[in-house]
Amino acid sequence: MKAAVYYENGPPSVLKYEDVPDAKVFPGGVLIRVEAIAIEGGDTLNRLQGALVTRPHIVGYQAAGTIVEVGEGVTHLKVGQKVATTNAFGSHAELRAVPARVAWPLPPGMDSRTGAVIPVTFGTADDCLFEFGRLQKGQTVLIQAGASGVGVAAIQLAKRAGARVIATASSDERLEKLKPLGMDHGVNYKKDDVVATVKKLTDNKGVDVVVDPVGSTLPDSMAVLGYRGRVSLVGQAGRNPTKVDPWTLMEGNRSITGVFLGAEIATDRAHNMIQRLIDEVGKGELKVVIDKTFPLSEAAAAHEYIESRKAVGRVLLIP
Repeated sequence: MKAAVYYENGPPSVLKYEDVPDAKVFPGGVLIRVEAIAIEGGDTLNRLQGALVTRPHIVGYQAAGTIVEVGEGVTHLKVGQKVATTNAFGSHAELRAVPARVAWPLPPGMDSRTGAVIPVTFGTADDCLFEFGRLQKGQTVLIQAGASGVGVAAIQLAKRAGARVIATASSDERLEKLKPLGMDHGVNYKKDDVVATVKKLTDNKGVDVVVDPVGSTLPDSMAVLGYRGRVSLVGQAGRNPTKVDPWTLMEGNRSITGVFLGAEIATDRAHNMIQRLIDEVGKGELKVVIDKTFPLSEAAAAHEYIESRKAVGRVLLIP
């Protein structure tokens, strides 16, 4: 099979398009022919500095496609079924084998490009807002990096829950594209002071929840919290080490929670939550936003485009 692989960590240019041995099904798993790959922020971080579990290494969490073989003991999935899948690595390839537990059936009419985006992206946003952020109707949420995949999902989920939604992005153009998704107020962090702007928008009360997939923005996220405000810290897209003073949380009984969907993705709670989100997208209740697609052979260019921070929503690779 063809795959985008690398032999050492580094910039997007380390990715090579090569022939590698076909992925093989295993007991309790399924083998899919990949039809769409959603590049996650974690994929670019793993390429830059993550462990090379295999050599050459095939990076990637999310992909969707058609099941071509079912492993021993799997009874709820069948050959020919379209599924969205996630795993620790292996998405950037024509075939991938995953545990059946992390393969979700796509509803009739949903294509693989849509399905590939949902599990980690929407599941992470849902956990940040509700499982750990405890967002309630009528509260205010700040979504850092609102144009990211998680940001696009979080805006929709928060607005649907009856929250007031503030989001940040790197340009007015990107912010304009977030308004139809439910963003009430946008902050261009390239030209506006995020803390001052959010405090003005909230009459100095601050926000109830912050979804922060950036990491380096954590000081600002903490600074805009209202009384008993919560930060869901879910990524390190900013890549720069961040130092914060935790004592500033005490005066307002505020909190920071680290969120990693992968730690619970095989639990009934997370598995069922992701299937619910897939079905809601299928019914048109939520929208998947795909910014651009690249052939799998151009994985290096796709990673480079993501790191340019021009995208709104997800970038896909197509084998």
